[in-house]
Amino acid sequence: MNILVTGGAGYIGSATAEALLRAGHSVTVYDSLVTGHQAAVPQGAQFVHANLDDTHSLGDVLTSNKFDAIMHFAAFIEAGESMKDPGKFFRNNFTNSLQLMEAAIQTGVKRFVFSSTAAVYQSSEEPLTEESTISPTNVYGHTKLMTEQALEWYRSIHGLHFAALRYFNACGALPGRGEAHQPESHLIPRVLQIALWQAESVNIFGTDYPTPDGTCIRDYVHLADLVSAHILALGALETKDRMFYNVGSGNGFSVREVIETARKVTGHAIPAVESPRRPGDSARLVASPKKIMSELGWKPEHTNLQEIISSAWEWHKSNPNGYK
Repeated sequence: MNILVTGGAGYIGSATAEALLRAGHSVTVYDSLVTGHQAAVPQGAQFVHANLDDTHSLGDVLTSNKFDAIMHFAAFIEAGESMKDPGKFFRNNFTNSLQLMEAAIQTGVKRFVFSSTAAVYQSSEEPLTEESTISPTNVYGHTKLMTEQALEWYRSIHGLHFAALRYFNACGALPGRGEAHQPESHLIPRVLQIALWQAESVNIFGTDYPTPDGTCIRDYVHLADLVSAHILALGALETKDRMFYNVGSGNGFSVREVIETARKVTGHAIPAVESPRRPGDSARLVASPKKIMSELGWKPEHTNLQEIISSAWEWHKSNPNGYK
């Protein structure tokens, strides 16, 4: 297949683009490089440096290539920032996604894989299923939900087949691929920066949550497992016209557990500072991945927290400045 990967210079998008190329597909990466890195674009992919709100560039790419599918990873992902600057997130995450759908329909693309999020759900004491209560606690999650809803309408009106993968905390690294955000706010790479003496301490935002140790609990899903889920979903769109899947390990780890495991992996003290809660954070988000396991045969292969952090640590040690 010939596939357009938006956000293909980012953490998950670039790893998926590389896997597509290895599988024999043709790949065009479309990325603004606002948060992505050109060095992360896999060898063998065509690269277009442009923003999705650039209608001229987007139109040129889609009309000059007969794409079989779009895999859409281009979004701002910082939930905390979305509560400070909501307009930035509505414009980029929703408006640009809507424009991409319109362009797909106009140029005959019939398959669309969307990088969604567990942030569409309400916090729950039970593992989250695809039928769990939808109630985003932050603007980031709401923009993803709006995009899912738009995709549903474009499916029913225009026949656009889509898969929305609601994944939980992406983490870990693959050979040559790891997290490199500027500034970094994700917990695992943040604590590893401290172990590399690039930061002094990590903040624990909220210690009074209704969880065993008072800190937020999250499901951590390895990059390799996320990539495999996207590849399977793309293939399933040949026979399915709509899919919503949770992609997670089914295991929940608290902020304190992540920090303590990172201390063991790195041998560094990793000082932690207890801080007030952040707006938009949920107490507990853990997946039930049973649906994607039963329907697509997907299985998380990397569920051990120490293994996950160790893979990230190896990448960060070898790439202390990210892709620069």
